[in-house]
Amino acid sequence: MTPDRQGMASLIGAPTDVGASDRGASMGPEALRVAGIREALMQRGLAVEDCGNVGGPPNPGRGPSDGLRNLAEVTAWSQSVYHAVYRELRENRLPILLGGDHSLSIGSIAAVARHCRESRQTLRVLWLDAHADFNTLELSPSGSIHGMPVACLCGFGPRELVEIGGLTPAIHASSVRQIGIRSVDPGERRFVQAQDLTVFDMRFIDEYGVRKAMDLALSDLDSQTHLHVSFDVDCLDPEIAPGVGTTVPGGLSYREAQLCMEMIADTGRLASLDIMELNPALDVRNKTALLAVDLVESLFGKSTLVRKPMAEPCNRVAA
Repeated sequence: MTPDRQGMASLIGAPTDVGASDRGASMGPEALRVAGIREALMQRGLAVEDCGNVGGPPNPGRGPSDGLRNLAEVTAWSQSVYHAVYRELRENRLPILLGGDHSLSIGSIAAVARHCRESRQTLRVLWLDAHADFNTLELSPSGSIHGMPVACLCGFGPRELVEIGGLTPAIHASSVRQIGIRSVDPGERRFVQAQDLTVFDMRFIDEYGVRKAMDLALSDLDSQTHLHVSFDVDCLDPEIAPGVGTTVPGGLSYREAQLCMEMIADTGRLASLDIMELNPALDVRNKTALLAVDLVESLFGKSTLVRKPMAEPCNRVAA
């Protein structure tokens, strides 16, 4: 964590699935609470305040309208998240957003981006996900906005969403590093390439390993970097994490995911976090929520041994 937020964290629940095609992610925040996320973080020495849940409209359960599903509802929830996350950053606390579907990250990252502009910090977003989430109205086969948040943040999307935070685009593709990607729609694939988004997909991880992917993703952080992690639980292999709406085989193993989290913790730069797309309706005895909490503990420094800090923890690029 950055030095100014050492020890202070806030939990913000966003119980909605309006951005998704499948129902159930709205129960994610409570499942994470039941799995003991507050207690686990307190065990890591954090002072944790549970701010409760932000509010927004119910899921109308309709199909896409003019190519997009629930745009007005997604906008309302994104605005609520934006204000809650920005408030906690202003209070010098590390905000942890408990989702909810991944469209909510439009609000959280827009708030982080504003905070970085005001504090003159460089923003780095680590996007841990099975999906690139870089679809647009023209490219999306489903119209579900939880497949579009990175594109919206980069300025490609409906005005209501790209303007959250007051500056368009909220971030640039060069600020993003994606890890674990293995499902990208055909048109989206070309758009990712055109925008030069940095993606360490599962093929890269299979060929070079998680360590090299993370070394490269973290290689140029410095003391003025605000590191935001957007952790979509479907980045994990569904064999160990079945409680997600859009399972894709061949995801990160338990040990691969642990290494990701431990290497992020080693940087000391983590300053905000999303935990997204947990769907208890599809889980088995809250197994996925418990795993997510376990991984988040590692993200905040839990490790098997006490490790000596590295002289330059953010500049370890594999040969």
